[in-house]
Amino acid sequence: MSKTEALADRGVSIWLDDLSRERLNSGSLESLIKTRNVVGVTTNPSIFQKAIFAAGPYDSQIKELAMAGADPEEAVRAMTTDDVRAAADIFLPIYEATDGVDGRVSIEVDPRLAHDSENTVTQAIELARLVDRPNVMIKIPATREGLSAITKTLAEGISVNVTSIFSIERYREVIAAFIKGLEEALKAGRDISQIHSVASFFVSRIDSTIDPQLEAIGTDKALALRGKSAVANAQLAWQVFEESFSDEVWEKLAAAGAHKQRPLWASTGVKNPDYPDTLYVDALAYRDCVNTMPEATLEAVADHSDETLYPEASSDAAEIIGHVEKLGISLDKVTDKLETDGVAQFVTAWQSLLDDVAVRLDKVKEEKE
Repeated sequence: MSKTEALADRGVSIWLDDLSRERLNSGSLESLIKTRNVVGVTTNPSIFQKAIFAAGPYDSQIKELAMAGADPEEAVRAMTTDDVRAAADIFLPIYEATDGVDGRVSIEVDPRLAHDSENTVTQAIELARLVDRPNVMIKIPATREGLSAITKTLAEGISVNVTSIFSIERYREVIAAFIKGLEEALKAGRDISQIHSVASFFVSRIDSTIDPQLEAIGTDKALALRGKSAVANAQLAWQVFEESFSDEVWEKLAAAGAHKQRPLWASTGVKNPDYPDTLYVDALAYRDCVNTMPEATLEAVADHSDETLYPEASSDAAEIIGHVEKLGISLDKVTDKLETDGVAQFVTAWQSLLDDVAVRLDKVKEEKE
């Protein structure tokens, strides 16, 4: 059994955190499905910015869009939804074989709408219509304003990938928004067995933010905590997941066919070379979770995943976070800033993509003239 097979056999759904026209055209995606047990794909504005910026794969479509008079936003939307639609077709057999649990491809609403609930819902509905595939998931960021958008989108019968979750408190709110969305969908007469959701809990950025603060403190106790906060925070989230889907409210929804909103570990590429490069996969290998990995992390897992790190039932996560906070590091402040910065980074990437496409559209029009 290969390393990725062992991870999948444990109950972890392996998704790839990447998509591009080149990956689709080259057969790379199909290869990763066959050889690396990949059963889904996530995308984000940064991934598309990098993919479409590259010369070559999108040139002919940009030329067609320019000739048709498309503006940058229309062009970007056409290219990204085409890629997601093509990937969704590739994953359709997995979607059907897993009753919709896997075989999913995610596409995110415009990050500039992160604090605009009403327009987020409008665009979520439009994206689902444009992709027009049963296995698409619409990504909505877990900002405060995003919570009501998550509920309303689910109530419309659209599967949602809730993204950019950093704090335990916000995760609880996301689960509440998910359950409320299913309740509203059920009241509207929808088949809630067809509605799926994942909650994308970001991991590595916690260590990237807290570790420098521990190093600045510099004591033996502080230094001993480096590389532990991210996993501990995610393990606490896992405990919330287990607690939240065991009460009477959930049992009624489950009886109507509802599926649990699975935790999805995102940002699992290790930033510090001193840490094992499979740390955020191995230490969070819980049954019924998803881990979306950049290809470098996926290949590291395939080569040398360390099963001895697989989590046991017990965890010292709360103790670790307690020690960190006793040193004067506020996890709430860390996660609040990460949420704000994360949204800003995606907005920057999206605007950069729009600007690049605008230049390329204009160039085609100039050549035509």
